Amino acid sequence: MDSTRVTEQPTSFERPQAGIDPADPRGALLRTPAAPLTPGAAALPAQARSTGETPSGTSVTPGDGIGPEHSQPAAAEPDTHRPRPAPEAIPAQPGTDPERSGPGGQERRTGQPAPLGRPTPMRRDGDRLRFVGAATRRIARGIDLDEIVMGLCRATVPTFSDAILVYLRDPLPVGDERPTGPVVLRLRRTDRIPEERDTDGGLPTFHLEPAELASPTAELCEVRPGGALAEVLRGVRPVFADAPAARAALPELLGENGEAVIPAGQRAILAPLRGRRRVIGAAVFLRRPERTAFEADDLLIAAQLATHSALGIDKAVLYGREAYIADELQRTMLPETLPQPTGVRLASRYLPAAETARVGGDWYDAIPLPGSRVALVVGDVMGHSMTSAAIMGQLRTTAQTLAGLDLPPQEVLHHLDEQAQRLGTDRMATCLYAVYDPVSHRITIANAGHPPPVLLHLGGRAEVLRVPAGAPIGVGGVDFEAVELDAPAGATLLLYTDGLVESRLRDVWTGIEQLREKLAATAQLTGPDHPPPLEALCDEVLDMLGPGDRDDDIALLAARFDGIAPSDVAYWFLEPEEMAPGKARRLARRALARWGMEELSDSVELLVSEVVTNAVRYASRPVTLRLLRTDVLRCEVGDDVPQLPRLRQARATDEGGRGLYLVNRMARRWGATRLSTGKVVWFELNRG
Repeated sequence: MDSTRVTEQPTSFERPQAGIDPADPRGALLRTPAAPLTPGAAALPAQARSTGETPSGTSVTPGDGIGPEHSQPAAAEPDTHRPRPAPEAIPAQPGTDPERSGPGGQERRTGQPAPLGRPTPMRRDGDRLRFVGAATRRIARGIDLDEIVMGLCRATVPTFSDAILVYLRDPLPVGDERPTGPVVLRLRRTDRIPEERDTDGGLPTFHLEPAELASPTAELCEVRPGGALAEVLRGVRPVFADAPAARAALPELLGENGEAVIPAGQRAILAPLRGRRRVIGAAVFLRRPERTAFEADDLLIAAQLATHSALGIDKAVLYGREAYIADELQRTMLPETLPQPTGVRLASRYLPAAETARVGGDWYDAIPLPGSRVALVVGDVMGHSMTSAAIMGQLRTTAQTLAGLDLPPQEVLHHLDEQAQRLGTDRMATCLYAVYDPVSHRITIANAGHPPPVLLHLGGRAEVLRVPAGAPIGVGGVDFEAVELDAPAGATLLLYTDGLVESRLRDVWTGIEQLREKLAATAQLTGPDHPPPLEALCDEVLDMLGPGDRDDDIALLAARFDGIAPSDVAYWFLEPEEMAPGKARRLARRALARWGMEELSDSVELLVSEVVTNAVRYASRPVTLRLLRTDVLRCEVGDDVPQLPRLRQARATDEGGRGLYLVNRMARRWGATRLSTGKVVWFELNRG
């Protein structure tokens, strides 16, 4: 195959016919004024999720694409040298459904397509008009690329043709972008597109098996610039296979054995598929030799089918790109991975809404806080749009910033409420903010109009926590109230958005009760002493949704409370005096000896001395020292000075400034966090 590249032709090559308006979608079909054209939707915007192929049976081939940027597709010019049988004056059958009748007026019963070899010929202009109207409506029903291609196939086979090959540009251009590189057409096969039944419940329209074609066709075709295929595509009008231009173009499109695919006596029409701005493919309509040959008016029918299909494909690709961008925007605003804070295990799920409402504003987050605590957040921006997703991103960023200030949960919601009002008068969202302390085994929760969390106890009892609901953030002028509750070890807290518990078939409280029962039933399977695995629990919860479309997206955050045992915590207050560093070293040494970790004594004493020395130098209130024994050894030193320490290059004459270099060199991790009452400097060491 010639690999010469084809470039876009900016020159308009439209040659409108005298007496035919190219903009008129009916073209020259309007021959009989008494038979009005059945209106058919041109093409609906569709989202593209092209899998690349079609249901078992037909070899559907995507169209070829080259074309001017501004020319309009014109109706095919009737071939005057072909004889056309005189129309029969047979009255139309009353009550015939054009969606289920063939072009000849013979009704196709459900599940009984017209015989492939003997379809009723289209003998009247009225039959052709009814067929075009029904076919274009069927094509327009497609939502995405696959459905549009299947609509074209089912509308034409076997009524109009015995088989159809559809070639589409690979890759398909999106919107106004100008493709670069060679023009490549790829055969689109219907035997790989998911099978669907007709809306009337009947069997799908019959398609030829690919093996029934005379010879296999090429999967790819690179269009040569200036070649015969490029000229036919640039002309936009359908042509008969035996026309001079088509005789040279079809072998180029179908491959080396193109003449075997359409042997002598085989009837065929080559129809370019032109979208809004350029040709995006080509369709080849085939009839067997024993069937009536295509007539001049069949070119007009092929033009109508190609135009509606191309516009639908164009819009499907454009909408698919927009939906992809929206999905990616929303997913990038959600955490890629969850942190692994001390004393709690986390799992999460996110499910987008149904195809009719893909973009939502649900989010979740887990934010480590000073003192080994963790903030658990779940929220839901009202609405389903790009705006909702953008507002969700802003509110999530604001919540992370406020959490870093270690504000109480009710204060976090108050500031989120103010931020939502600054974003707009109608920017509203629900949110639940909780802070878990693994040392005290307590959790503090504040709610802003969000569904209440559910706590699954170790024994299998599930309870809906009584948390004041509050008003959604964005309302303004309301107070938020926080409650502090026990968080026993082994319990699981489930935070979720209303998409999990609310639907058209059930209200929120009915869904919450079903969720509680689902959690309790799942816990019973593992026994009273063993909580269910966290990841499996999330999957079980989502199973309660059942089949069917969802009107809302779902965010789910599960937290298993392990806590830190009191025996693994050592806590002291130190007065800000010169003797404090020495006292801190002695206390740390004793705690390590009690835990059997004497091998870390030298490192811990050195680092504790440096951090406590820096704290007492500026503190005016007692300094706190805490050691936590978990999978690592963690040391936390708190004071009332808000300025955070920073690594800096100490000069040779400086007496201090080298302590943090020791911490940075010897510790596994270290950091400093500002609190509302000062700061905490912490470091971690690996246990021996």
